This record gives sequence, structure tokens and C-alpha cells, in this order.
Amino acid sequence: MLDNNELVKKITKEVSRRIDNINKHKIVVGVSNRHVHLSQEDLESLFGKGYKLTEKSTLKQPGQFASEECVIVRGPKGEFKNVRILGPVRKKSQVEISLSDSFKLGVKAPIKESGKLEGTPGIELIGPCGSVKLEVGTIIALRHIHMRPEDADFMHVRDGEFVDVEFFGERKAIMGNVLVRVSDKYQLEMHLDTDEANAVGIKTNDYAVIRKFAR
Repeated sequence: MLDNNELVKKITKEVSRRIDNINKHKIVVGVSNRHVHLSQEDLESLFGKGYKLTEKSTLKQPGQFASEECVIVRGPKGEFKNVRILGPVRKKSQVEISLSDSFKLGVKAPIKESGKLEGTPGIELIGPCGSVKLEVGTIIALRHIHMRPEDADFMHVRDGEFVDVEFFGERKAIMGNVLVRVSDKYQLEMHLDTDEANAVGIKTNDYAVIRKFAR
């Protein structure tokens, strides 16, 4: 049987191990409000021929930025004004909203990985020079983690894998079904929408840990 001093030392060592393990595997969180990605064709329909986005601020993912430009997103039941466009332009336009947003807009947006737009509902976008009615492209983005290949190796995960993630704080929680996306073009970051972040009391630049490293 361990005496009190030995028990304290054992507990202290285990707590220190767990804290060290968490600190080594922290993933910064980025909370995404509703936003729009545009093709060059749709950008020109909304803002004029030859138009280019104006960078407002850089995002954590390399080459990505929030633009000065905003549009109105209009659905069958309602609309949101001043919805930010993220750049650079893409091959296909895409609107990312939360589940709460979908109720106000009146669209049945599915939870989808970004870029997987087949079978998604369309929506209307309105800019200063015109409007565009997208046939597809409205999604609730599947929560995910961006990471570089070296991050994936360190955390023993692979591209396309789904993991459980643990959050800390007053609303300590575990989220499952988190997609891992691996590319040398990424920086380590987890993306949640506003509904998900509010549910667990998380804000941008807080951190999460893949659950197997929080034990």
C-alpha cells in the first residue's frame, strides 16, 4: 500500500503528464460566421465586370482573406445583409451558414464538407450591381480540422479521418464527427460555426484537443 507521500507524488506525476500531453497537442479554434465564397463569374455579376476583391484582413489559412465586400443572402423566408465574402475567388460559389441561419432563410441546407455541393439547395445573392440565383451551393459546413502532414503524423491521424475533440472551460464538452483535412497548404486550425461554438462556450483563438490526447 502506498503511503500518503507516495500517493501524492504519483497523482502529481500523472496530472503533470496529462497537462503536458494536452499542451503539446493544442489546436487553435476559428469560429466561422455565415460567409460567401464566389466564382469570378458570380463576383462580376454582383460587383461589375473585371471586379477584384479588396482584402480586409488575412485569415489563418495561407492565402485566405476576409474581403471588404459584402452581399445580401436571400432565401424563401428571409435574408441576411452584410454577409462577408471570403477570398480568393473559387471555381464554384458557395454559401456557408449555420443551422439557425437556415431556419431564418427558409432553406434546408445539409451538413457538408466544403466544396461538396452536389444536391445542395440554391439561394439568391444580391450585390451593388446585380443579383445571382445559385442553383446549388448552400451548406452548413461539416466541422473540421485543417492540419499539415507533419501535424497529422505527430497526432497519428490521416486525411479524411473523423475524430472526437474535447473542449475545456465552463462548458467542457466533447464533439464527435470532426473531419481531419490534411494538406501542406494548411495551418493547424479547427473550424466551427457559430451554433457549435456557442453550444460549448468557445470563441476564436480558444483551443481544443483531439480526445485521445486529453486522457
